[in-house]
Amino acid sequence: MEPYNIFFFGSIFFLFGVGLESLHLNFWILVLTAAGAAVFVSLGFWKKSRRFFWIAGLSAFIAIGALYSAADDRNFTEKYIPTGEKLNFQGLVVNNPAPRGSYQNLYVQTEFSGAKVKILVNAPRYPEFHYGDLISVNGAVKKPELGGLPAQAGYAQYLAKEGISGIVSYPEVKLIAEDKGAPFKSFLFNLKNSTVDNFGEILPVEEAAFLSGLTLGERSDFSPEFKVAMQISGTTHLVALSGYNVSIVIVAAMALLTSFLKRRTAFIVAFIFLVAFVLMTGAEASVVRAAIMGALVVVATESGRIFNPRNAITLAGLLMVLINPKVLVFDAGFELSFLALIGIVYLKPALEELFNLPVGGKKETFSWRENLLMTGSAQLMVLPILIQNFGNFSPISLISNVLVLELIPYTMMLGFAVAVLSGISHYLALIAGWFVWPLLKVETGLIEFFGNFNLSLSVSLGWIFIVAYYLAIATFILKTSKNRVVSLKTPPWG
Repeated sequence: MEPYNIFFFGSIFFLFGVGLESLHLNFWILVLTAAGAAVFVSLGFWKKSRRFFWIAGLSAFIAIGALYSAADDRNFTEKYIPTGEKLNFQGLVVNNPAPRGSYQNLYVQTEFSGAKVKILVNAPRYPEFHYGDLISVNGAVKKPELGGLPAQAGYAQYLAKEGISGIVSYPEVKLIAEDKGAPFKSFLFNLKNSTVDNFGEILPVEEAAFLSGLTLGERSDFSPEFKVAMQISGTTHLVALSGYNVSIVIVAAMALLTSFLKRRTAFIVAFIFLVAFVLMTGAEASVVRAAIMGALVVVATESGRIFNPRNAITLAGLLMVLINPKVLVFDAGFELSFLALIGIVYLKPALEELFNLPVGGKKETFSWRENLLMTGSAQLMVLPILIQNFGNFSPISLISNVLVLELIPYTMMLGFAVAVLSGISHYLALIAGWFVWPLLKVETGLIEFFGNFNLSLSVSLGWIFIVAYYLAIATFILKTSKNRVVSLKTPPWG
């Protein structure tokens, strides 16, 4: 078997094992590993093909993935935390706190019995704390109860995915010292915060908040009404720094750098910029996934190798699960991000072929058809997961996304221009702001308009239906992709 197929099947089986263990289906791990091996061995004898014997051997990675996930879970749950009684401890703020209403969430890294743990501190809104602050916390620590399926575990599993071992609600918090975090990360968070402040000085409140969301994933300044409008119109993903947004960042960076640097130098600088951008935005799952995909595409292009989207997507998922196994099952953003990417890479070309549309043809300035296919493909892939996690979906989101997405690339590029110029001259940034404001006004206006049509449907889906749904989509993609090759002309970065 070819090395790239060994990598693909081994990775898929490993991820499958991680998923089964995360759902505590330990008995089924052994059953499916043995059954899978038996089926592929039988196929190997029947078809007289070594490929099936290879796959049978690789099915052992189901057990390896389960063991890896179990070891990670054991390492997390066995950390000692004194709970139930009020205590005083010191710790370092390791996140970029965003004030939410009357409180602020602080991720505090501290130490109990020689083990480093992360505690979520729900602190009052004032005084405000920042990344790198060394603080004293006086309050009772509670440990979230884990176990069960994602829908049952809910918030506790989300905290476990974030590496948070305990919660302290509204304790007494005092600042001991500042700037005790990593200098580089502190610089990036300060840069992000100052950029958000500069947007607020140059643009009206609603437009400044939307631009901060588009470019930096910052959503704390949105009004409650605008949040509801985004939810109803199905446009919340625009401010979640999805693969679509990050692809614009790296394309813009490469285009700018190659205009005055050699291509290889531009690639190195763009890669460093991409890493810094991910850190500055908080390294959310969707951003990390898109950044890995973008880096893989650029590396493949620069080295002259053929870009394989299947293995690139698999590698991106594998790396993230190796870092944190819990994201596979307990991070809806991770699941939605990957499914949307798969929809754009595989389902979109299949739909183009179904409707006899040109694949990879000449791009239009206002490509409504491209946006319609991209949005429709992504939403068809994520629909069951959206319904499963949120209990409803909005049919109107397809129309709103097609219209808004027409302007997003230009808005983001002008937004980054405002951010860069604000560090040079307030007046230059203000001029750039005059150009980006009309686009933001139209976009927020469209979101608010479609937010008036609450057509959300409440639906409950069973696991059998979800499996059948994705099997049907996979069958459709396979049937339409036999004579089609994914082109490098349009890199599928999500």
